[in-house]
Amino acid sequence: MPALALSILSRLGLAAITLLGVGVVVFVLLRVVPGDPIAMMISPGSTPEQIAQMRANYGLDGSILSQFWIWLKAILAGDFGTSISLRRSVLELLGERLPATLELAAAALVFAIVVGGAVAIAGTLVRRTFLEPIVDTVNGTVLAVPDFVWALALVLVFGVFFPILPLSGRIDPSVQNDFATPFYLLESLATLRFTEFADIASHMIMPVLALGLPLAAIIARVLKEALLEAMVQDYILLAKLKGKSTLRLILQEALRNAVGPTIALTGVQFTFLIGGTVIVERIFAYPGIGNMAIDAVINRDLPLIQGLVLVFGALFILINLGVDLLVAAFNPRLRHA
Repeated sequence: MPALALSILSRLGLAAITLLGVGVVVFVLLRVVPGDPIAMMISPGSTPEQIAQMRANYGLDGSILSQFWIWLKAILAGDFGTSISLRRSVLELLGERLPATLELAAAALVFAIVVGGAVAIAGTLVRRTFLEPIVDTVNGTVLAVPDFVWALALVLVFGVFFPILPLSGRIDPSVQNDFATPFYLLESLATLRFTEFADIASHMIMPVLALGLPLAAIIARVLKEALLEAMVQDYILLAKLKGKSTLRLILQEALRNAVGPTIALTGVQFTFLIGGTVIVERIFAYPGIGNMAIDAVINRDLPLIQGLVLVFGALFILINLGVDLLVAAFNPRLRHA
């Protein structure tokens, strides 16, 4: 346990250094690219004095080094600055939008694990039959289509041809939505408000499918290969001699050894899934940090972009740390190393 705690602390230290590096790179790049964010805020007829005052208010009147030092001190104090375009605290905006993205990404991950795991088990059960190439072809087709293409296809099918699902937003304005937390889906379920839960879930179906289908296909392919490799091991043959069915062999014997590499790859792909929320949230007008990131870039909102990049970086680092711990938990040799 002390070794594990030391490993976690060292990783957290490296994470802090990584976030600092990300912050430096983004801070410098945002200030050397062409364009002036203040120019998008000033009204016609503003005097040079008013423009200079506004530039000073946002800390853009000094050198890059001095600006970075002021920004770094503010970040360490928990102040992410004020959004140039929305005129609100960046921390407040992140607190409002991040839970929506986390709920969407978590739902897509659960969907991908369930569907991908089921397809992998089904593909293992029908190996060496005429159904195996059919399963592999369908899985490969799903894998080849990017998430944003799935999003556009789902809009066309369920929003135009068969309009049975809401096309945009997170919840219908007509539904009572006086939530105490920004985690609408979890809160509505925990408080047994099933009307709100059903409405929120219906808004999430298409974004979850768009994000989850490619990841499900990846999980299915990797897990199936791991299961097929495990099924020829000696302990599987011994269990088969005891009269166990193929399904029991897969679920009780092979799965526990095949899940390790699948978890590692799923964690890496999950970080890409969170990055994919930027386009998918935009297509469905879903009020998460991905949708807000596009607006921030369009408006060249420096404080908001910097806050978003730090949040994305922290999420990626925490996910990778969690995946490493899960892999170690499923692998006794790594757990006791």
